[in-house]
Amino acid sequence: MSENARVRQVAERIREIVAEAVEMRVKDPRLGFVTITACRLTHDFRDATVFFTVYGDELERSETLDALRAAKGNIRTEVGKRLGLKHTPSITFMLDALPETSAHLEGLLSEAQKRDEEIEALRKSAQPAGEDNPYKKEL
Repeated sequence: MSENARVRQVAERIREIVAEAVEMRVKDPRLGFVTITACRLTHDFRDATVFFTVYGDELERSETLDALRAAKGNIRTEVGKRLGLKHTPSITFMLDALPETSAHLEGLLSEAQKRDEEIEALRKSAQPAGEDNPYKKEL
């Protein structure tokens, strides 16, 4: 197994452990409806960045980030127990911008589709600028 495959496998396992720990062990009232979406791990297994999304407004996102940062030690302990690595990676929580990015792209795509429909309507009603047959035939 290559090194990159091992890093991806451990990162996925960390994501699963963090998701279970957040669901079962973290009892902070600031914690919103959170989903752990991804984990990126350095090649030396020292640092893990855990991405999450929160259903709600900006206030709920910031409170959830504060709750996760406060519970980071307990979550890291759980990761260390269940991974069995020589060194438990440090954990950094980051808000995942994927939902906002996809919403922005959806808006851009719908705007492009409207413009295409407008151009198609103009094309259907367009008339040639010159004669019907600009290529004259000589007899």
